[in-house]
Amino acid sequence: MIEDANASPVPSEFAPGLTIRGITPPLSLRDYRLAVFDMDSTLISIECVDEIADVAGRKAEVAAITAAAMRGEIADYKESLRRRVALLAGVTEPQIERVYHERLRLNPGAAELLLACKSAGLKVLLVSGGFTHFAERLRARLALDFVRSNQLEIVDGQLTGRILPQCWGDICDGAMKRETLLAVCSLIGCAARQAIAIGDGANDLPMMAAAGLSVAYHAKPKVRAQAQVAIDTGGLDRLLELFRP
Repeated sequence: MIEDANASPVPSEFAPGLTIRGITPPLSLRDYRLAVFDMDSTLISIECVDEIADVAGRKAEVAAITAAAMRGEIADYKESLRRRVALLAGVTEPQIERVYHERLRLNPGAAELLLACKSAGLKVLLVSGGFTHFAERLRARLALDFVRSNQLEIVDGQLTGRILPQCWGDICDGAMKRETLLAVCSLIGCAARQAIAIGDGANDLPMMAAAGLSVAYHAKPKVRAQAQVAIDTGGLDRLLELFRP
């Protein structure tokens, strides 16, 4: 049952660590057609840009910008990302590979939630302000239907500190995440209210506002305050507690 997100502005605790507002469980996954996931700190446990910066010895500086951007304290997300990527210049492709193989992990419950969504017939979109090097590997690994992310420029096996423009635009920010959600809904023939959007940072808010069900996963306070579902403890599969078997 999909309801107006404004129906109940006061959040209520559905279960310990699981808060809802504006919805009345049990819901049905078959009422939805698309599941949309942010990548960094949502589908996966790390912020990839921070971990790449770590191998360059610049994690503290980059992570501080990342945290401010995710809290919504930096209005221009694109500029914040350009600043962070500029600090990655000189990192080599093997170092990026190490980040993927040694540090990237799915968040708890991710596999279970993805399986439930696919079993109910939902398509899955991964849309990220992160990077294609990781997102495309996750597409293949998890059999995701759609992926959009940012592409780092590599010359002679090293990052240049720049992001490559792509056919759809320059940087995947909050506005582009929303646009991508709406475009995929149109492509598969469903309404935006039939989409579930899951994120943790301020740049996820536009797509979460467009979706029929918005989910904050271990999110920043600004995001948690606006989501219909807030998962504060446990894994991503806790969302399934709101759905009938």
